[in-house]
Amino acid sequence: MEDPGAAPLVLVCDDTEAIRRLLRINLEIGGFTVEEAEDGHAAMARLIDPDKPRPAVIVLDQQMAPYDGWWAIAAIRSHPALDEVPVVLVTAATSETDQPETSGAGFDAFVGKPFDPDDLVATVSRLAAGGRVSRRRPRLDG
Repeated sequence: MEDPGAAPLVLVCDDTEAIRRLLRINLEIGGFTVEEAEDGHAAMARLIDPDKPRPAVIVLDQQMAPYDGWWAIAAIRSHPALDEVPVVLVTAATSETDQPETSGAGFDAFVGKPFDPDDLVATVSRLAAGGRVSRRRPRLDG
């Protein structure tokens, strides 16, 4: 059982150690507990570990090798225990035409690089408090 007074857990996934550190510092200042993964595969290994608590929010970099954010979101959204966890895409592609693509893939928000620390913390806080905002469920009626 989770401690109701504990800081929400965020899993940060980025292949650049300096970016992970920056994300961690800003999120910890914002009141979160942070764990890190260096690519989508490491994130999934952490997420499906039955001995680890489920994060309140996952923050994924778009471009990672070899398992990028697109690979990771597909794996996360296909796993029944993770479907309800909100995911933020951190990306340099921040045009309005990119927004529907990220939502359609299963991301709940995106933060542009270089990111504004206040925007990052506000986005993660909103999702940690309110849960997923976009859900694409298959239609059962055809």
